[in-house]
Amino acid sequence: MLRSRRPHRSSSDSNSSSTSTSPERGIDDDNDSFTLQANDSTSSVALSISQDLSDLEMERQMAERYRLSPVSRLPAELMIAIFSKLASAGDLKSCMLVSKDWARNSVALLWHRPQTNKWQSVNTVAKSVNTTNSYFDYANLIRRLNLSTLAHEVTDGTLWPLSSCKRIERLTLTQCSSVTDQSLVRMIDGNRSLLALDVTGLYQITDRTMSTVAANCIRLQGLNVTNCKKLTDASLQEVARNCRHVKRLKFNGCSQLTDKSILTFAENCHQILEIDLHGCNLLEDDSVTALITEGPHLRELRLAHCSRITDLAFLRLPIEATYESLRILDLTDCGELQDAGVARIIAAAPRLRNLVVNKCRHLTDRAINSIIKLGKNLHYIHLGHCARITDAGVQQLVKHCNRIRYIDFACCTNLTDNSVQRLADLPKLKRIGLVKCHNITDRSLQALAMRSRESQRAVVGPSSLERVHLSYCLNLTLAGIMSLLNSCPRLTHLSLTGVQAFLREDLIVFCREAPPEFNDHQRDVFCVFSGHGVARLRNYLNADINIPGTGFDTDGTMYDDNIDDGEDDGIGDDEDGLGFVGMGLDLNAPPDIVVNIGGTPSPPSADSNTPNDQQQTPTQPVQNIVWHPAPPPPTGSWNGMGLNTFNSSGSSAGPAAIVQGASSAPPPHPAQQVIDMMGAVDMHDEEMDDAGSPRL
Repeated sequence: MLRSRRPHRSSSDSNSSSTSTSPERGIDDDNDSFTLQANDSTSSVALSISQDLSDLEMERQMAERYRLSPVSRLPAELMIAIFSKLASAGDLKSCMLVSKDWARNSVALLWHRPQTNKWQSVNTVAKSVNTTNSYFDYANLIRRLNLSTLAHEVTDGTLWPLSSCKRIERLTLTQCSSVTDQSLVRMIDGNRSLLALDVTGLYQITDRTMSTVAANCIRLQGLNVTNCKKLTDASLQEVARNCRHVKRLKFNGCSQLTDKSILTFAENCHQILEIDLHGCNLLEDDSVTALITEGPHLRELRLAHCSRITDLAFLRLPIEATYESLRILDLTDCGELQDAGVARIIAAAPRLRNLVVNKCRHLTDRAINSIIKLGKNLHYIHLGHCARITDAGVQQLVKHCNRIRYIDFACCTNLTDNSVQRLADLPKLKRIGLVKCHNITDRSLQALAMRSRESQRAVVGPSSLERVHLSYCLNLTLAGIMSLLNSCPRLTHLSLTGVQAFLREDLIVFCREAPPEFNDHQRDVFCVFSGHGVARLRNYLNADINIPGTGFDTDGTMYDDNIDDGEDDGIGDDEDGLGFVGMGLDLNAPPDIVVNIGGTPSPPSADSNTPNDQQQTPTQPVQNIVWHPAPPPPTGSWNGMGLNTFNSSGSSAGPAAIVQGASSAPPPHPAQQVIDMMGAVDMHDEEMDDAGSPRL
């Protein structure tokens, strides 16, 4: 007998809509209702999809619950990129306080280069890196450490608590002269990340430190050991063999170095971009030849005061080889260098931009004829003390190298006004040095004040000069200097040591302060006009001396230094090595000395145009010198520039100087007596840029 079937359940009796279309269960099915509901979806695929959906739903609910902002859901890389735009440490600190995510992504930026310009900051850093159980590993967050601001107070005890920072990439200890091998070795040992080390002036460190650098810092790219006089070839050869990625080396004043170490660098380190061997007077020709031939990327080679270098250093270069990367070459005081050596290096490095052959006394116009092959590439040239150079050589230089910005002919005694008149045609000239060029007169100043083109001899406007050095040019007059001041609106530095017309009490007050390292006698005679002093001197002279026609309408002549001149030749200005540092000159040399022939200087009167807060007076009086005003003006006429009218013989027909209210007095000292009165004072043939101003 057939068993009767149970009637179908209505949809209203169903517990869920999912079972309404399912076939009816048999009465003797083994699964109960609990099992059925738990396994309603029997497909494994459906099960996995359900789990994925639940995960997404959970994430959505979590985001909704905690209301996360869109920026909080950004990847860490993007958050770090955003935080890196914050320049203030205070802003980064505020970001750290927002959330743990923000803290994790901003703490590295805050500690990348901690501020260490105050002792309180140094102590805070030292305590943080040595704190146990801290939330962040501060010791490994520091990438750059610079203690040069506190240089003279930093000792081994300062570095000791920082020695746990083993991921420092740039360590700067400039002039921290109390630091020794004891702390520096501990600081460097175990650091595999160091890229740049500057220990300038650490005269106590020895080969032990350099050996530690060689053993640990295989990624090293920059090494500055200036004036570390105890270093020898032995340790630096280790550095050369192990640190093969070095690009910048400064060995200034390392007087024990010889060809051994430099040859090792040349053979092993082929990525060198810059090397400075200033004062390494044991080096010979082989080192120089090897550095050039083995360094295809070499851009700067500084060999100042390497007195053993001769022409052979360059004559041994491969005949057909050229070194296109070389931009800066400093051969200051390489006294054995002659015309043949200059000719060879010019041919081998046709894109030289900065050339310094100061105090290479054997050079003649033949060297100039080689230099002119550089053409438009040459921007900066120093020919001081090359006394054999004549007007003919200067004429050729200006004709072929018309992009020169900087030129120095200090102590080139054969040069006359003809040379300066040619130099005035250089359209981009900013700095000119004519110290002790005794033959130049006001004609030169007139040419500098009004540039004229050789083709038309037509006035083209005020000069672009910024720095002019005329010390001991004894034939200059007040009128000529006035013309220069009023026609050069960009002039910021003017040195007039020994120029009789400016040895006056009322003008000395506009000079800048003497450097602190000067002795009393040097302070007494110091006189250099710079910065605002030039403008105040100009205003004072224009108000005090009525010389008509001494200026130009300069509207439109001022322009920004950053404006591109439209003559880019593919070489960025940042590679020029501008200014005196780029030229390899001594920034520490004191400016030129001025002889004050007169009594104790006094500041301007109360009705003077000079503000009290801007007055600069010498700090030491002149005791045993008598002031002499300028001689009474002879008869003569003035031209439109306010300059003396010159006769056919070239002599001045106008007054040497016009001083309002000046009375007759004994004539001034002869030129030679002016110089002889310097006595024991060190007379510098050229003035240097202000300390700390490495670029023009």
